[in-house]
Amino acid sequence: MAGHKIEESIQKTKQGFEESFAAETLYNRQTQDETHLNRILNFLKIDKKVNILDLGTGTGYLAFPIAEKYPQAEVTGLDIVEKALCRNRQRAEQENLKNLHFVSYDGMKFPFADQAFDWVVSRYALHHFPAIEETFREISRVLKPGGRFFLSDPAPNEDDAERFVDAYMQLKKDGHIRFYTRGEWQALADAAGLTLCDGFTSSIRFPKKRETAPGWEDLLKRFDGGVVKGYRVEVTADEIWITEQVNNLLFQKEAPRG
Repeated sequence: MAGHKIEESIQKTKQGFEESFAAETLYNRQTQDETHLNRILNFLKIDKKVNILDLGTGTGYLAFPIAEKYPQAEVTGLDIVEKALCRNRQRAEQENLKNLHFVSYDGMKFPFADQAFDWVVSRYALHHFPAIEETFREISRVLKPGGRFFLSDPAPNEDDAERFVDAYMQLKKDGHIRFYTRGEWQALADAAGLTLCDGFTSSIRFPKKRETAPGWEDLLKRFDGGVVKGYRVEVTADEIWITEQVNNLLFQKEAPRG
């Protein structure tokens, strides 16, 4: 993607999420899942005294519980949406979480030194990143040798070769790029020196306001009905619901040889 297109995508994502965070009730319904959150926290098995980066932290959905569970760890939430980060900082101060910090950036280059973190985690964010190969290089750069990277992100169904799900998600102009298969994530990680070592699958039942999905009826005409049905689509008076599978994958940075 050309440089100006990348910048345009980042700004679109920033604006879209500022609007989503303002509509707090719907955003929480879209993203919050206590069962999934607890499964992630139990899966990570983080050592106590480590540095953790929450990439695309948003409202701090992962950052806050990780900081609470591991008070000896240093947790940094990174995002492009300054309004959300300001609210997060206020909340962290109110909850006396001195090990939790929030940093803004330009959506491309991470503002951290090489090998600054033991962990990078990211949930429901990476499908918005317009230069995903560069993002993986940045993740690898800031990880220490032997460090770990955990991602959780929705995936296309196996029969969705034409990517109905991406076209659907792009109806809302919030910078959605694409969902990736497990194999695609693994290829990106391999190129960045990250090795897949564990993972699990889950699912999310995702609501969208019909007013944010202009062209929905035309979209249905473009894609095979069986593919659409596979996402368990349900349309109500003012919302559209679909079910998306989620990849939850753990990678480790390779240690240098010799």
